[in-house]
Amino acid sequence: MDDFDDDEAEFDSVDPHVFGQLEREIPLLVGVRRLAEGFERMSFFASLGEPPTDQVRRVAEAYVDRLGFPEAELAILPTPEDVADAAETLDWASPAWEAEELARADLTAKALDVLSEDAMEIALRMVTAKAGEAAKESIEEEGAIWDIGDEAIQRLAVGAVVQTATNAALCVLASEADPEIDIADHLFTHKLKLFELGRWPVSVVGQSFSLF
Repeated sequence: MDDFDDDEAEFDSVDPHVFGQLEREIPLLVGVRRLAEGFERMSFFASLGEPPTDQVRRVAEAYVDRLGFPEAELAILPTPEDVADAAETLDWASPAWEAEELARADLTAKALDVLSEDAMEIALRMVTAKAGEAAKESIEEEGAIWDIGDEAIQRLAVGAVVQTATNAALCVLASEADPEIDIADHLFTHKLKLFELGRWPVSVVGQSFSLF
């Protein structure tokens, strides 16, 4: 458990005996720990509403392509109000949402081929905590600049980061079972990269990919 000794204190709610039972699985979680530790260095929401850079365009194109919607055009949402409007009309059963859910389910199944449910829970709990903390701090800072006083929008922003971070973590875990998974080129890695670049990928609807 060399790489995870310092993290045990973060899981006080977990039975200490569980760690002993899972000791042989800990090496498989090293990649997830590295991912989680990087969240505090990511500039979440630092470039909201700005014109897209060439890098943002490349990553956005890679994301929608891997998602299965290569013809979706990038649409920049200029204000938090636009994000709120987009969120209100977001269809959680849309083809894009279903594509992400299928990808998440596939990664989960593959990860469980090499990990127990307890080990996966521990890994994803760590990612959720680290990503949530970093995202909350970032949206509060940027929210002050943008005058985003709506707590619902702030919660939506944090939730979007956490969901994408946990999906990216599943990609790392699943790669232990399937070496053909290219983590660097996976749709969830590209989506997380957009957050890292300071943007907020809001939705893919029809032929439009909305980005704040």
